[in-house]
Amino acid sequence: MNGPVELRIGRGNLDRQAQLKLLRAVASFEVIKGLIVLLAGCAILLLVHRDAGDIADDFLQLLHISPDHHFAQVFLNWADTLTDTKLWAVAAAALVYAALRFVEAYGLWKARAWAEWIALISGALYLPFEAYKIIQHATPLHVSILIVNLAVVLFMVQLRLSARKARRAQHPG
Repeated sequence: MNGPVELRIGRGNLDRQAQLKLLRAVASFEVIKGLIVLLAGCAILLLVHRDAGDIADDFLQLLHISPDHHFAQVFLNWADTLTDTKLWAVAAAALVYAALRFVEAYGLWKARAWAEWIALISGALYLPFEAYKIIQHATPLHVSILIVNLAVVLFMVQLRLSARKARRAQHPG
């Protein structure tokens, strides 16, 4: 490309510096998501070779939640079904998910098209679930998550369309 691609948003142009700032903000968010999932995966490993039912019961007591409540009972029953194999599988899935987030963050930080595609596709995959969650029970948190994710997806769509337009302008016909 001959010069920086400009992203049109509304009536103004978003120059390359602003694009990089937005991409790096999204990249930072992806790193945070990856770290949270990685930490959760490590916490899951703390349950290996331990009685998950006892730990779940202790957790409910710590939160002052009566085990007589329906959801507490569901949680305790679920904890009783956990095996070391299941825990390792969940921890491995968390590691893979975190690695994907870190790779995506690196690519977004470096303004790589492949990372924009990953952000676009993965963000778009979440949208139906987030919309369903709002239909089920709208909370400010759920609405905020949907809005942020939708903004990221639309930003990535705009970047990809802008890049496509720039390629066509360079290579007409």
